[in-house]
Amino acid sequence: MRHARRGLQRVARLATVGALLCGGLMTASGAAGATTGGTSAPAEDGGGTTAPPPGLGERLLAQLGPSRTAGSWLGSDGRPVVAVTDEAAAAEAERAGARAQVVRHSMRRLRSATQDLGRAPRVPGTAWAVDYASNRVLVRADSTVSAADWSRLSGLAEETGSFVHMQRTRGALSTRLSGAAPLFARNGRCSAGFNVTDGRRDFVLTAGHCGPPGTAWFGDARGTRLVGTTTAGSFPGGDFSLVAYGSGDPSGARSVVGIGGGREVRIDAAADPAVGLQVVRSGSTTGTRTGRVTALNATVNYPEGTVTGLIETTVCAEPGDSGGPLFAQGLALGVTSGGNGDCTTGGTTYFQPVTSALSALGVRLTAPAASPEDARGEASPPAAAGAAAPGGPGLPTASGGVLGIRPLAPGLLVLAASLLVPVAAGVIRSARRRRAYRRRYSHSWT
Repeated sequence: MRHARRGLQRVARLATVGALLCGGLMTASGAAGATTGGTSAPAEDGGGTTAPPPGLGERLLAQLGPSRTAGSWLGSDGRPVVAVTDEAAAAEAERAGARAQVVRHSMRRLRSATQDLGRAPRVPGTAWAVDYASNRVLVRADSTVSAADWSRLSGLAEETGSFVHMQRTRGALSTRLSGAAPLFARNGRCSAGFNVTDGRRDFVLTAGHCGPPGTAWFGDARGTRLVGTTTAGSFPGGDFSLVAYGSGDPSGARSVVGIGGGREVRIDAAADPAVGLQVVRSGSTTGTRTGRVTALNATVNYPEGTVTGLIETTVCAEPGDSGGPLFAQGLALGVTSGGNGDCTTGGTTYFQPVTSALSALGVRLTAPAASPEDARGEASPPAAAGAAAPGGPGLPTASGGVLGIRPLAPGLLVLAASLLVPVAAGVIRSARRRRAYRRRYSHSWT
């Protein structure tokens, strides 16, 4: 009997130690996952190679130069793809962790073609950008471009080279005047973009074509609730402006974006997107929409003038969405400039990059909100043309749960169970002692 009790004690002690070790490891792992939103990035991709560092594509473009490269974009697996013009550059890109695609035309040659297009007489209703994946310059002409202008542009494209491709688009390129919260003025309606500050005053960053300096903006169509007045901006050339808040601070200068249903997404910083990135746009007319970045540094010839350096996307937009925010993964990317099509048939929308607007205006994003409903604002997969993002805003909340408790729960449960093991063992030992005592002294009981 004594040996049996000692065996039970040893088993209980070993079980307790093992459970404590297991629970500790699980809790530590959960805590590490909680710091990254409840998920940990895999160290390797499906091919068994180490995940590339952020910004790898841009660094390779700078390292190899415009004569040996022709742009970079994100592949379907999230790994950067770098277009290169020779096998040696391809080998260098592969060694660095990117995927290489050997192409015929360098970025230097592609940029030369866009400069030729820019020097030609301006044709309203046209736009162009370098399409990295197809290694060509894509020129779009909307329905307002006449047959004569189309013929002239086509002749210029042929003279420049076979890599300049002409394409007709539906609808008309417009600045969408008519982001998330609506802004009303006498000459139309726009959307607020991002809250910014110069350290002394707070402003709304929106599109420049919405109104020149001095334009008064209201939060209602009747003009009874003043938001502020446009104090600076650029259009054409760029497409950005600042609306200084009026008396008081109605927004609290929070760095958030409204996505409908009273929900908000926190914006942590400003950044430039990569081609292929999934993005989200919010506007006062069509709400939250998703799509992908298809080109950078695009040129658009609006009827009002030419704007350069724009982000080209597959996100749809309609009149009144102008100035609304473009964002992804908690980063401010752009404000809505214009485009063609609509959210029923789809179309192309262009955005003024936030980084260049902030630099030109001498402002920065306001501090992030303390506790918005959605922590980061990561883009969901692109919705079908004309469809709102799934489930309303289509933006997942942080997967770590409240204060990161969900990732820690399994480890905490194991730790709790490990503490119960010695208690249970003590109860069993006490019960066995009582039974032994009864058997030994049962002859004296009455």
